[in-house]
Amino acid sequence: MAEFFLELFSEEIPAKLQRNLREKMLEEFQNFFSSKSINSKKNFSLSTPNRMIIVFEGLDKQIKISSEEIRGPKTNAPEQALEGFLRSNRIEEKDLFKRNTEKGEFYFFKSKAKTLNTQDLLIEFIPKLLENYQWKKSMRWGEFDLIWGRPLKSILSVFDNKTINFEFHHIVSSNSTFIDKDFEDKKKIFNNFKSYEKFFKKNQVIINQNIRKKIISKEFSKILNKRRLKIEENESLLNEVVDLVENPNVLSCSFDKKFLSIPKEILILTMQSHQKYFPTLDEKNQVTNEFLIVANKKDKKGLIKIGNERVIEARLSDAEFFWKKDKTQNLVKKVSDLKLINFFKELGTYFDKVQRMRKLGGIISDELLISKEKVELSASICKTDLTSDLVGEFPELQGIMGGYFSAHQGFDKDISQAISDQYLPIGLDSKVPKKPLSVALSVTDKIDTLVGFFGINEKPTSSKDPFALRRVALGIIRTIVENKIDLKLNDLLVYSVNLYKNQNFNLTNNNLQQELHNFLKDRFKYYLKEKQVRFDIIESSISSFSANKLFSSFEKAKSLNKIISDQVGIDIISTFKRASNILESEMKDNKIEISNTTDPGIFKTDYEKNLFKKINEIKKYYSGIDNDENYEKSLLILADLKKEVFDFFDNVKVNEENEFLRKNRLELINMLCKTFQNFINFQLLKASNE
Repeated sequence: MAEFFLELFSEEIPAKLQRNLREKMLEEFQNFFSSKSINSKKNFSLSTPNRMIIVFEGLDKQIKISSEEIRGPKTNAPEQALEGFLRSNRIEEKDLFKRNTEKGEFYFFKSKAKTLNTQDLLIEFIPKLLENYQWKKSMRWGEFDLIWGRPLKSILSVFDNKTINFEFHHIVSSNSTFIDKDFEDKKKIFNNFKSYEKFFKKNQVIINQNIRKKIISKEFSKILNKRRLKIEENESLLNEVVDLVENPNVLSCSFDKKFLSIPKEILILTMQSHQKYFPTLDEKNQVTNEFLIVANKKDKKGLIKIGNERVIEARLSDAEFFWKKDKTQNLVKKVSDLKLINFFKELGTYFDKVQRMRKLGGIISDELLISKEKVELSASICKTDLTSDLVGEFPELQGIMGGYFSAHQGFDKDISQAISDQYLPIGLDSKVPKKPLSVALSVTDKIDTLVGFFGINEKPTSSKDPFALRRVALGIIRTIVENKIDLKLNDLLVYSVNLYKNQNFNLTNNNLQQELHNFLKDRFKYYLKEKQVRFDIIESSISSFSANKLFSSFEKAKSLNKIISDQVGIDIISTFKRASNILESEMKDNKIEISNTTDPGIFKTDYEKNLFKKINEIKKYYSGIDNDENYEKSLLILADLKKEVFDFFDNVKVNEENEFLRKNRLELINMLCKTFQNFINFQLLKASNE
């Protein structure tokens, strides 16, 4: 058993590129060894900003390939096929023999048993792997033709304590590496990973990113517990910082409390995104003037702390200046400035967009029974923060800053909240707008965006969604469903199309309405799947999909999903399946046409009468529930049909010789099935034994 150890030493590689390199390289080596049937006991990848390390322990030194018969082309195949077979297997025609098979006569040859050295395979494979690695961002440097994430300086490559010798562009592999990332004048030989890890640990370089992460998290906890503070969960930032350092040291810093008057979103974004700091929160979840940083070495003289505090003071001074300036800019007067900002080249400016939103929002306000004037005002000013310096500096805060500006200028609280919430939700797990005015503005914005981009055929593909339209559609669905409302979405989509046309925009998609319907249907299916709804219930729900009934469709699916495996669910499915199967079977062989009329006057048994009575009770229930249906109650009522249905089928002959009786009984069964279909398409549901 042997160890394979590879180190790529380069200038500092950005965190995301570093993580991709570490994961993809390990995966490629795993696939390579697997394809060659070379076993290993343990394998892993590690990295620091300058070093990427791959280690495989307990590798087979050799692999034995048994002799085997390899089939070639048919004996009557064109000569070119035979030549290609000889060439690809590096053999001559004398090595071949013929054999008859079930598919005809073929050429065969018998390969020789051989033993391959793992080291020889690695010599050939490693340069190919490095050459074929796809960087998201890469560069050339000097006079070299090598393309890499950052300038590559050396390759340490060892197998079984011996150097794997190969060339990769201008670099020759060896068993040594630079031991100081800043001064590339000292190299050291390493013949195994254990000595390499021990050396760097002694020199305060922690090459294992998982250990660095534990050290940082432990130091965070120690400082925060002592000060009774906490930090927001931000796994992405923590992982990024872990890959920016090789000897992490957590420092507690602070800034002037006067900056706490700035909106907390600005403070947090400045620290997290721009400086990679960790802002702290007090017990009331308010941002404090203290923050944590992760330095790359010990701060013996306190200079690192002082330097970072100076940097954040300068950043926050700029933010404070922008905040004081922008919050006084009259938002109503700023609306005309939106004429200078393009929404999209074929969809006009943001001024055009807010004019459409005003009118569309007015229609939605009627449905939600809220102030039309407030919706139109919110729509008019909701994009004006795009003209501010703060949003220019922090694009992530669009909408949020508009909410702050409008609140400062005395607009009603619900208008400010609606402007702040307009882009919500931004994903499957983010919060949705809850206030009626916020719901109206959020849905209005998203409908306008969806219709516009679909109208000019800028639609998502299987691999690309540059305008995040899947997220937009899901946002509409989540906002409607999670606010427990149903909107006449189809009418709103049609109205939105007309608003574009009234502004003389040319929507070239001739199949726009159908494509929007299918797109929303697909997103609704995805939403149900993410909510752990059973696949057959999802198919039943979307088989009669209506964008006007998103909430009711979801509630029906959720209620059915809750009881589908319980006795109530089993009773419902078994009752419907028994009725529908018999109806389908009888209708196959009969030429009787169902006319949806059952005549109780010719019933011959109490079982028919009882079933008819029960169905009418349910029909009466459905006619009285309007829009406030209790779906769990509806399912219990359907489950309660089981006795009458089974009594009917156990005691009444459906395939009666008398044609009038037979037709009437089939009409009764059809009436029963339609009663079930009022709830959902039960035809697509699977019985417990299916």
